[in-house]
Amino acid sequence: MGHLRDHGHVTSSTSPREAVRLTQYAHGGGCACKIPPGELEEVLRDLGAAVPVRDPVGELLVGLDDGDDASVVRLKDGTAVLATTDFFTPVVDDAYDWGRIAAANALSDVYATGGRPLLAVNLLAWPRGVLPLELAREVLRGGLVTAAAAGCHVAGGHSVDDPEPKYGMAVTGLVDPGRLLRSDAGKPGAPLSLTKPLGVGVLNSRHKATGEVFPQAVEVMTRLNREAAEAAFASGVTCATDVTGFGLLGHAYKLARASGVTALIDATAVPYLDGARQALRDGYVSGGTRRNLEWVRPHSDLSAVSEDEALLLADAQTSGGLLVAGEIPGAPVVGELLPRGDHVLVIR
Repeated sequence: MGHLRDHGHVTSSTSPREAVRLTQYAHGGGCACKIPPGELEEVLRDLGAAVPVRDPVGELLVGLDDGDDASVVRLKDGTAVLATTDFFTPVVDDAYDWGRIAAANALSDVYATGGRPLLAVNLLAWPRGVLPLELAREVLRGGLVTAAAAGCHVAGGHSVDDPEPKYGMAVTGLVDPGRLLRSDAGKPGAPLSLTKPLGVGVLNSRHKATGEVFPQAVEVMTRLNREAAEAAFASGVTCATDVTGFGLLGHAYKLARASGVTALIDATAVPYLDGARQALRDGYVSGGTRRNLEWVRPHSDLSAVSEDEALLLADAQTSGGLLVAGEIPGAPVVGELLPRGDHVLVIR
């Protein structure tokens, strides 16, 4: 069996990394655990305006208004500082891979805003009486390796003893305020490109339920969005967001709503990971994905696609790609932005 659970403790006949199925210690996995977008927006409504900042050191360029990927403050010397954070429960059983995925996901918000990561600090919640600390070390090592590949220092952080394991990073970056990628800068006529295939959510749900490993999903989740962001800059793109827990439909909806346009998605052009459709057919759909679809449904024309196709388009991604309002090399065009019509989202 490899490991036994007895009153919350783990005993192992093999190494900790091989023995423990980390996904079994979490109620959900990855970005599918996000608070539903509608509920989150209600919590955040008018929150920033309610508490004015006294003598701020800089000007807030990007904040809570449109739910952008990261916050940006321009200092008096013209430098712009970017800040973001992301953490979640285990999305895979391998501790090292989980660390790599969580770090790539946290760094993604920097790239989605057009910045360069400068410094990250770890955020770790660990059930110290239940899971071996050697596993926590593997998680942190995975995060360190990914951050190092991004040219980002990792210096310290914060840890707590928690019944459920969680890991992520708070990241500080730098960005040229004249070259921001924003979710509210979309214009009618711009094509929509997607830089990573969908399907991570259903494959992760299958992994959690069965223990099957999907290397294609791990490869996508650990891949940095740095090259995609650089390609967007080179193409003169000013509007982008990353596709994570709210799915392609949720993030496209937020982008189109913020930009005052309609997003048309061509369902036949959207790429998927091998095994994603089979996982959907076998019922491995997270509650987060279903909530994503229900959130966008009132604002969308979904009449051209089946319910299953709509669920795949709403699939909650972890460390997904960028949704770019423009064409960039190697990324399929999956739709376009149109003048605002009767719906914010139209799927054909």
